Amino acid sequence: MKPNTIALLSFLIAVKAASILFKGGTIIAFNKQTQGLQVIRDGSVLVEDDRITGVYDSTTPNQIPPRTEIIDISGKILTPGFIDTHRHGWQTAFKTMASNTTLLEFFGRYSSFVAPFFWNASDVYDSQLAGLYEALNAGVTTSLDHATSTWSKEAAEAGLRACIDSGARVFYGFSFANISGVITVEQLLPIYRQMAAKPALKNSLVSLGIAYDGWGPNPNVAEIDKIMDLATELNASVITTHSLQGPWGFTNSPEDIHALSYLNISLPIIFSHASFLTPLGASLLRSTNQFISITPESEMHYGQTHPFSHSIQDQSSLGIDTHITFSSDILTQARIWLQQTRYDLYLPLLSQNKIPGTNPMSVEQAFLLATRNGALALRRGNDLGGIFIGAKADLVIWDGESPGMLGWVDPVAAVILHANVGDIEGVVVDGKWVKRGGKLTGKGYGDARKKFLRSARRLQGIWKGMEVPRVVGGVFNGNEVVDVGRVDVLRGEGDGYGEIYL
Repeated sequence: MKPNTIALLSFLIAVKAASILFKGGTIIAFNKQTQGLQVIRDGSVLVEDDRITGVYDSTTPNQIPPRTEIIDISGKILTPGFIDTHRHGWQTAFKTMASNTTLLEFFGRYSSFVAPFFWNASDVYDSQLAGLYEALNAGVTTSLDHATSTWSKEAAEAGLRACIDSGARVFYGFSFANISGVITVEQLLPIYRQMAAKPALKNSLVSLGIAYDGWGPNPNVAEIDKIMDLATELNASVITTHSLQGPWGFTNSPEDIHALSYLNISLPIIFSHASFLTPLGASLLRSTNQFISITPESEMHYGQTHPFSHSIQDQSSLGIDTHITFSSDILTQARIWLQQTRYDLYLPLLSQNKIPGTNPMSVEQAFLLATRNGALALRRGNDLGGIFIGAKADLVIWDGESPGMLGWVDPVAAVILHANVGDIEGVVVDGKWVKRGGKLTGKGYGDARKKFLRSARRLQGIWKGMEVPRVVGGVFNGNEVVDVGRVDVLRGEGDGYGEIYL
């Protein structure tokens, strides 16, 4: 038989196969009894349709369904997909333009309070889709998108359609915000209702949630009640909010929502950043089983900081936030957060001339934050965030023989500390391949890339001509905005700070 014929038959079998057996690799499974990881070496995982139906400690299960596609993963590592509980997918077109920006500059230049005057619905679709492809390529199979691109019916629907078309599992957090001269929350209520009724949504991996940042410190209670009535009536999948306490003043805290009697409800509520979370706020999170989303790189970049987040990791997940300014993969966030937590707990001891004799956070804990805890935050711990029987088949295959991973012994450490996105050979979402052989398999990806680049170049051209907002010397939330100063990487004149090369 000719090689081309063999390849064609293999392709046809793969198309028809309703089940896949991943055979002979190292599996990082989840053990429900211990609530921890379980490493299975030379094991197998059976996927039927959208579910994991078998996890075996052998390479050859006794029985597999007919027409099962068998994938040999010997020498490779199989993990669940990563879960990102905070991102703004539509902003992809701004990538690399805000590398040195502050949060106040971001608000005044790249946020939804500026973009509606220049973006059209096609821009939103193209940028959102490109961002989701980027996430899938990095093994992020589930995202909670704080979709601030809902400034019109057309833009909101474009973002939703991109999520559906991507093949990713997305919790689409429709943003209710009053944008001066553009739209009001009152106008957004019927748009949300119309979107919730779309047939395409019901038959997809996308669910409709709500994003809202008006919980505190000065809530519009009548507005909140209308939004929450809608959330209850239409069974929103999640509520999410930006919580920036301390000098930032966007409290949206557990205390704020508790005071309005909306914290202890059946819907999951995720507090992004939760900077300066109070002990009372932490207690409320635990008593109501609500979670925060730690976005390590964002909180370092913008100065939101996360001084207390390491003490509430039992109610924490990981997110990315503005992926235009830094890494877009949860693997990097897990790695940064692991080392930041270690640093934060070592430093007080060292300042007292004490030497750390133990390590305060493990790679397994970082792995759980990136997978299992994201599922728990979304109240989907029964079917997301792990490899176990009955879970959705959201899987990542890692090349255990890549230069960076070669010689590994502990698979969890290999992924969290030594792997990179280039080591991801395959990604499966809901039992379907979205990346295979190191390449994305989405229909029309090539065309989507071309459309995105056209849209991005047009928008980038507009933004290049915009004046960067001046914030130093002003006042924000009653606090003075000051010059932080610069570090120096050059001897003699100058400091090497440079410029943004647009």
